[in-house]
Amino acid sequence: MVKRKQKSDRRQESDKVLGHDPFEGLDMEWINREEGELSIRVLGQDPFEDLDVEWVYEGVDELPTEPAQEEADRNPSAVRVAPAEIEARPIPRVTADKLRPADKLRPADKAPSEWRRPREFTVEQVVVEKFPLEQAVAEVETTRHPRPAERIQRGRPTSIADTEVLMPAATFHFPADFKWGVATAAHQVEGNNVLNDWWAWEQENGHIKNGHMSGLACDWWDNAEADFDRAAEMGLDALRLSIEWSRVEPRPGVFDDSALQRYGQMLQGLRERGIEPMVTLHHFTSPRWLAEQGGWENPEVVALFARFARRVVEALGRHCDLWCTINEPNVYGYMGYLEGVFPPGQSDLKTAMRVIRNMLVAHAAAYREIHTLQPDARVGLAHNMRVFDPVTRRSLLDRRAARMTDKVYNQAILTALTRGWWTPPLGFGLAWKVRGTLDWIGLNYYTRDLVTFDHTQSEALFNRRMQAEGAELLDGGYGEFYPRGMFRCLQRLARLGLPIYVTENGIPDDDDDQRPRYLLSHLHEMWHAIQLCYPVMGYYHWTLVDNFEWAEGWTLRFGLIALDPKTQSRTPRLSADLYAEIVRANAISSRVIDTYAPELRAEMLPR
Repeated sequence: MVKRKQKSDRRQESDKVLGHDPFEGLDMEWINREEGELSIRVLGQDPFEDLDVEWVYEGVDELPTEPAQEEADRNPSAVRVAPAEIEARPIPRVTADKLRPADKLRPADKAPSEWRRPREFTVEQVVVEKFPLEQAVAEVETTRHPRPAERIQRGRPTSIADTEVLMPAATFHFPADFKWGVATAAHQVEGNNVLNDWWAWEQENGHIKNGHMSGLACDWWDNAEADFDRAAEMGLDALRLSIEWSRVEPRPGVFDDSALQRYGQMLQGLRERGIEPMVTLHHFTSPRWLAEQGGWENPEVVALFARFARRVVEALGRHCDLWCTINEPNVYGYMGYLEGVFPPGQSDLKTAMRVIRNMLVAHAAAYREIHTLQPDARVGLAHNMRVFDPVTRRSLLDRRAARMTDKVYNQAILTALTRGWWTPPLGFGLAWKVRGTLDWIGLNYYTRDLVTFDHTQSEALFNRRMQAEGAELLDGGYGEFYPRGMFRCLQRLARLGLPIYVTENGIPDDDDDQRPRYLLSHLHEMWHAIQLCYPVMGYYHWTLVDNFEWAEGWTLRFGLIALDPKTQSRTPRLSADLYAEIVRANAISSRVIDTYAPELRAEMLPR
């Protein structure tokens, strides 16, 4: 109270010194004028010009005349009603089910005299009662329709009912031309790819979990259009699929035109449904004849892959101009030539690096072949990225181990493709053949690893990976639930100055108890990246229908739609409805959050 009195005294002294009120006659309308002019320049119109606000006064018998209003402003106590009158006009409880659309905020079932805010209340009569933060969070987590975190209570009289305040609402919009799709791979969905190295790999005992085989897979070779219809019904406008090299070129130099014709039918079917295809030329599988010649260890594979790419573009170029040359060279090299769980099942770091290097050179050769045939084509590569953080940030050894792992797994490929340098252990010297061979870059993101130094792991660059203590883990030991990694990877790729597609992102979740949260939280991180003008052009969820998941067989279920491989019956999961709602609205709304993952409200819509 003393401080307020001192401030008042100072104001009076200032008036005495100046001899007038320094703010008298000050034109504050320039704010509205300039904001209006700016809106017109940016939007081409004044967005508030035709805004209808007259409904606010509907049903009000009489508005105060200007002199009466001036008197009310000068002397608020003159129009204050008595407590008895206040009790006779209780303030209604405002709940979500009583709200009308966004342009009409009054409850439809209340008379105007009930919902109109009384002008006679003064600020000192309002008491705001806050719930403790812990209680608010608990309420959000335990109910599908969260209760408000605070409520307003009138001070005098105390008999008036509390008024509930709605929880925050927001809509996270995506760009109008943003692409929404799903990603697939030929061997995982087509069925009966008997001529590639993976089919042969499956026939040997111990290679696939539980002895599973791809078999008919999702029966796409004969019936892909049925799933295309499902994708279209969800509102998708993009779909990533791959071409099976062994179907197109079953023997060296011999091309099967009937196989190319079938792929042409698929791409045309997508176009007819308003779905843009992204075609991947190599997604983990190679012809058996190529494997017999040394596969990707053989330098001659570069010319062979370029020949294959040229033949595919000649046949299918009229249906597609968005090409992904190779999927995840780092995963292919590590899983097949270091971990040994993909064919050919080797475990040698030097060989793994040579394979990855050959794949990048082959990518560059295919890039040039495609642009020779299609000068306006958009050609890129899908790059798998994992976040590697040190287990102990204060440990120099852990930090160096994490940094080295990141450099080898994530950065070396990007450095070669954008700067034209080979970096250890991928190689040494200039990489001019591969430099500048990206029109866009694809991000495949799923999870992160914590890294600690381990001197016994020389083949793994002296690192050992683990998950954070207490972290939520994905099914099948697939990794840690870490949405922030999506933003971190997009932020890193944005520095390349290239358009970005999220070419894969998903989760193995048979009972669908994690996927809604995973999908919403990762899309929200992607939305944040877009708000910072990172050039993210589209999102391809992995995947539409449960498919054959390589060495894990049918044990990992990534599909928005559940599949029974024996009967080929399909059952949409709840997350399919969630993704469809996001796609159709081109946005994430607070209603969608509350419906599918209300536990995310406190995180995505903080007060």
